[in-house]
Amino acid sequence: MIVVTGATGNVGRLLVEELAGAGHEVTAVSRGVSGPAPERAGVTPMVADLADTGSLVPALKGADALFLLVSGAGAHVDGQAVLRTAAEAGVSRVVLLSSQAAGTRPEAVSHAPLAALEEAVRNSGLEWTVLRAGGFATNAFAWIPSIREQGKVFAPYGEVALPAVDPLDLAAVAAVALTGTGHTGRTYVLTGPEATSPRQRTGILAEALGTELEFRELSHDQAREQLLRLMPEPVADGTLEILGRPKPEEVLVSPDVAAVLGREATSFADWAARNVAAFR
Repeated sequence: MIVVTGATGNVGRLLVEELAGAGHEVTAVSRGVSGPAPERAGVTPMVADLADTGSLVPALKGADALFLLVSGAGAHVDGQAVLRTAAEAGVSRVVLLSSQAAGTRPEAVSHAPLAALEEAVRNSGLEWTVLRAGGFATNAFAWIPSIREQGKVFAPYGEVALPAVDPLDLAAVAAVALTGTGHTGRTYVLTGPEATSPRQRTGILAEALGTELEFRELSHDQAREQLLRLMPEPVADGTLEILGRPKPEEVLVSPDVAAVLGREATSFADWAARNVAAFR
């Protein structure tokens, strides 16, 4: 049995579907604040909080593997306590969804907690795999209101290109790491197949929608003000640092999705075509 935390989120929900569709028993764990977990045969939804390890005990009972996803930067989670609780419950394998920046910016306030969680996973005594994700293609969902209401996209750093990753690819790689062999002790960097800028992504969405969209570049301060409504200050500042001044390794396309899945990573254009209805 496989426990999936963050089961109602962008990646977790897809992973639950992927695992259940392959015939695995899944316990879908969430804090219960983002709606219900997927309802289907083989899936048991449970409410628990990684910040309260005691609440995890019932969910972990009988589990062989754990998909670990923390909300925000993970500063509220005691990784060692979570992993110790998992090991005591009989879990033998853990797959952590981390961030690429945990490797490129481990000392940054915004990503140091994830870097520490990675270290806890590596020292847990469990079979482990770390997935370092780049920026999500689904971040473009933040543009839905302005696209619908104004036909415009507002974003900072319009010409800075990064290889956004499709959460469906993240879920697929996680499923392989949770159920397959040859992934223990591996750290994978997961990106899309090409780097695109906000202005380019606006054009891609316009083509998918069959309409014109206008791109309007936000200043750093304007973007920061928006992000502070959604996340803590250190995370907002760390996010803008990556979006505006990425390190050389953060703009590179990683081969790891293709290496694990045996197919190319999903492009932003393909992601947009699959999700075009959300923007109408």
